[in-house]
Amino acid sequence: MSTTFDNPAGVPAPPPGRYSHVASIDLADRKLLILSGQIATDAEGKLIGPDDMTVQAEAIFGQIGTILAAHGATFEHVVNIRSYLTDMSRIAEYADARRSRLNPDRLPTSTTVEVSRLFADGALVEVEVTAVV
Repeated sequence: MSTTFDNPAGVPAPPPGRYSHVASIDLADRKLLILSGQIATDAEGKLIGPDDMTVQAEAIFGQIGTILAAHGATFEHVVNIRSYLTDMSRIAEYADARRSRLNPDRLPTSTTVEVSRLFADGALVEVEVTAVV
């Protein structure tokens, strides 16, 4: 079993020396992908969609899709989603963006919690996923 860490092109790079976007664990005939939490930032690290849950969620799922694709995966391979929202009353806005990416006949396991704040000022949601390819 081997593990590699990666920061695929096409998503904002994490701060140097802090974390990797994805750990890829070789499981013989399968690969386990564990993605770091993603927030809505652009290539310069600026927040996308201040105070707009829908815009932030769409950007996050776009980033997740890019990371998955870099490892030969799609949202069909996602087995678990963990979501952190700063305001649970806005979950419907988040859910719309999430629902548009998932197959309703193959929904992954899920945890969604409300948190008092995220590491970046103005971030309303952070999402991390686990996938099996």
